Amino acid sequence: MDLTLFTDIEIIFGLSILILLLFHRIRLSPVLGFLVTGIIAGPYVLGIIHEAEQVETLAEIGIILLLFTIGVEMSIKELWDIKRFVLVGGGLQVVITTALVYYISLYMGYSSGTALFLGFLVSLSSTAIVLKLFQEKGETYTTYGKISLGILIFQDIVIVPMILLTPILAGVPSTSGDSSATFLLKGLGIMLFVIISARWLMPALLFRIARTRNRELFLLTIIFTVFGTAWLTSKAGLSLALGAFLAGLIISESEYSHQAVGNMMPFKDVFISFFFVSIGMLMDVGFFLENIAILMALAAVVIFVKSMAAGLVTFILGYPLRTTIITGMSLAQVGEFSFVLSNFGRSYGLLDEGLYQAFLAVSIVTMAATPFVMTFSHGLSRKILNKTKNPILINGLYAKSMGMYSTNMVAGEEEEELHDHLIIVGYGFNGKTVSNAAKTAGIPYVIIETNPETVRHERKQGERIYYGDATHEVVLDSANIKAARVLVVGISDFIATRAIIDVAKRMNPRIYIIARTRYMSEIKTLTQLGADEVIPEEYETSVEIFSRLLKKYLVPEEDIYSFTKEIRANGYSMLRQHSIQTNKNAFNLKDDLPGLDVTSFKIKEGSTIHGSTLKDADMRNIHGATVLAIRRGELIIENPTGDTQLLSGDILIVLGKPERLCHLRNFLGGDTEAVSSEGCSYERA
Repeated sequence: MDLTLFTDIEIIFGLSILILLLFHRIRLSPVLGFLVTGIIAGPYVLGIIHEAEQVETLAEIGIILLLFTIGVEMSIKELWDIKRFVLVGGGLQVVITTALVYYISLYMGYSSGTALFLGFLVSLSSTAIVLKLFQEKGETYTTYGKISLGILIFQDIVIVPMILLTPILAGVPSTSGDSSATFLLKGLGIMLFVIISARWLMPALLFRIARTRNRELFLLTIIFTVFGTAWLTSKAGLSLALGAFLAGLIISESEYSHQAVGNMMPFKDVFISFFFVSIGMLMDVGFFLENIAILMALAAVVIFVKSMAAGLVTFILGYPLRTTIITGMSLAQVGEFSFVLSNFGRSYGLLDEGLYQAFLAVSIVTMAATPFVMTFSHGLSRKILNKTKNPILINGLYAKSMGMYSTNMVAGEEEEELHDHLIIVGYGFNGKTVSNAAKTAGIPYVIIETNPETVRHERKQGERIYYGDATHEVVLDSANIKAARVLVVGISDFIATRAIIDVAKRMNPRIYIIARTRYMSEIKTLTQLGADEVIPEEYETSVEIFSRLLKKYLVPEEDIYSFTKEIRANGYSMLRQHSIQTNKNAFNLKDDLPGLDVTSFKIKEGSTIHGSTLKDADMRNIHGATVLAIRRGELIIENPTGDTQLLSGDILIVLGKPERLCHLRNFLGGDTEAVSSEGCSYERA
């Protein structure tokens, strides 16, 4: 038995573990770790991998599984909320970046086909790296996080038509020799097959498979569907990757899509690691070192061009300068799908060996620089904003139509009304809740929001909401912050929250600031900047859960209020302690309400108490249970009297000890033998 491939796989896994551990410590992406693994193990450095072609075959499987998982996750319903970012933002970003790179490449002397293909390669960004960094920093739900997500989703989808266009750019005719009409008919036939399969065939098949509760059978069915659809598209003259993507779309519309992804994800992760390793193996380190100056310069050009393109798109969407800069620089790297696409371009002759090596080197450099570029974008945006006076740049392209160009947006008739008022930054769930409360209490308020769609919609509804970035003094001044009493910051962007608090306190030292944060670690920083109250979501969720738990155990409302007040005191210091000192006078479940429970029972047909009154049933003396309420259909009988009649189908809400309630359950069900025979007694923890 030839163990060469087995040895190569072990080398790849072992070396990957060491490198990924190192990259995790220095906070670099695992994608870069696999690329470096391939570089080190490949023929240009150590040369310890002998079956490179078989590793590339495993990499092809990784590409198929990667495209499949993307297809499964492309839910139209979930994307609807960010459709503008996906369709308009993503489309413009790809078109603008491709056009810029195309003309630069033409100027450098490349053919139109190669120039356009290079534009495709550079236009794609790294979904894996960007989303992981956003997630680690808690920035996924910020405005720039949502815009970046929408653009990345479009890029993940557009890879499919880019793959289809690659042979056309290379001037290669269809391998099947079909005419354009026949090729189009085949494509339409496949799309029809996908629609029918997604709507009827696959849900019915997966339902029958799932009924068997056989995990192996379900997994084999998914694998067969993926590779079968890929084979079908390949026979039609299309790519295997397209077939895998279509297979994902077929399964995505069924209720079994999450289980399918869960089963396939470990395989995808393993095989896609071979893909990135295989890419790294192709990189010539000697070529990189010989041309390091020009390659680093090209990487800087790519980062600049992509930052400008994505930033311009964000600005066109109507967002402020700060959001524009951060979004643009977050998408400045070349993505993992560019490696997938580059393989097709290389096989069709669009990339020669030198150009391919340059592309690999530049791509890896831009990916490695991403964490530093994203961090630098926040500081750069602050510096530029401090030197910018142009209201269009500060507040966005549509600021004038949103009421943000005037020196005081509460000027005129509203200026007198909005004195000693409330300023709400952010109109998400928290902002809406605060504004509704202020409206009910008759408190004058003004809202500042960076989403132009939200502002336009809410202004039509009569809401006093204005468009702008509250990190800038001009925007807060327009909200008449010097005359305001309270500022509520309810946004997810903790970096912007810091800046808003700092600016607001400098402009109005007397203003009372209430800020929201996702993490406990931010409380100290925000308090030092000037926040009077900081509400951390982590602990507020814990407090709410525990409050409801205490209610379930019938702890008095006043004790729950005292307990939660004590928790919130001193910056939630009680929850941060390893041991909590309890109030000796507070309600204690073990001592004050020993062994009692509240539950509900249904009087079944044939029960002996059907038709009896509550007094005749005498459940308090016989079973030690007190009936608190009775539900009869839609009717709720609270505090029933002794004359209340009990009927089959009634649901009784009762209070008592668990072991006594167990006997009562059997009694109400009409099973009188079980009352004495069933082992109901148990000790309550």
